[in-house]
Amino acid sequence: MSEGRAVGVPLLQVEDLTVEFVTEHGWLPVVDGVSFEIGRQETIGLIGESGCGKSVTAMAILGLIGGPSGRVARGRVLLDGQDLLVLEEPELREVRGRRIAMIFQEPMTSIDPAFTIGKQIIEVLRRHLPLSRAQAKQRAIDLLDRVGIPDPHRRFDDYPHQLSGGMRQRVLIAMALSCEPDLLIADEPTTALDVTVQAQVLELLAGLQEELGMAVLLVTHDLAVVAETCDRTIVMYAGEVVESADVTALFPDPRHPYTAAMLANLPGLHPGEPLRPIPGIVPPRHALPAGCWYSPRCEHRTDACGATHPQLVDLGTRRVRCLRADELDLPGVGR
Repeated sequence: MSEGRAVGVPLLQVEDLTVEFVTEHGWLPVVDGVSFEIGRQETIGLIGESGCGKSVTAMAILGLIGGPSGRVARGRVLLDGQDLLVLEEPELREVRGRRIAMIFQEPMTSIDPAFTIGKQIIEVLRRHLPLSRAQAKQRAIDLLDRVGIPDPHRRFDDYPHQLSGGMRQRVLIAMALSCEPDLLIADEPTTALDVTVQAQVLELLAGLQEELGMAVLLVTHDLAVVAETCDRTIVMYAGEVVESADVTALFPDPRHPYTAAMLANLPGLHPGEPLRPIPGIVPPRHALPAGCWYSPRCEHRTDACGATHPQLVDLGTRRVRCLRADELDLPGVGR
């Protein structure tokens, strides 16, 4: 355990995170007051439909929101008690890769096509660790072997276009884990892969997490992946957290209608029955409905739901943003 890490303190604490982007309607929040914690060696699933703010939350944690079109309007991101949002860029670069690493969902946009994969892994290693070029090369080859790249000595000199999609994703994992970070953020790491390769990549990540003792924030819309790999789940809708709970509690007993509606569409849950898509779409930020933002799509809505925007409240071991959370008996997995 490195100096300054307090026993019992969460590894990462996100507090009231609000991220805005400039639009034709002015500055609008796409992540709105999001708070959660990640414990050491814990795996958290951050889920929701496309456009709910999952990836923006992940990028804000790493300090990748900025420039003329985006900004963190308020909030704190504490890594071992240190607020990353107040760090200058040189200090943030020391955190990225060394303490927190990220796997993006599309390998071809995350790996430079002009350089060999070996050169790119060496660059990451030498940026953060006191290694000679020869030491970094050997470590890079070891990393490629560790993530299951066949014949790593030869593949070290390959360019990204010479690799399959699954192997490119393994290279990204090798780069992300090269400095053995405390937290790995995986943003839809299996979206572009076929089912067999998806399973291999997830198994690889789980094995490496156990080996290295790191925490994982898994950003995904795939509930089946969350059920298999995560300890806790955070559900986002329209930029807000609407429910969070242990996977073992949330899947059989969802308390928010949005969570229940997503669970109802798990492939294979109801054999022989068609999937039941949620009607409507996530509302745009400039046209949010009155009251609960999910209410126009919710089959359990009441008049009160259209008039009052619910707060995120504690219900024992979970948090829920729904006026009827205590009274609804929603179907879950296995019920």
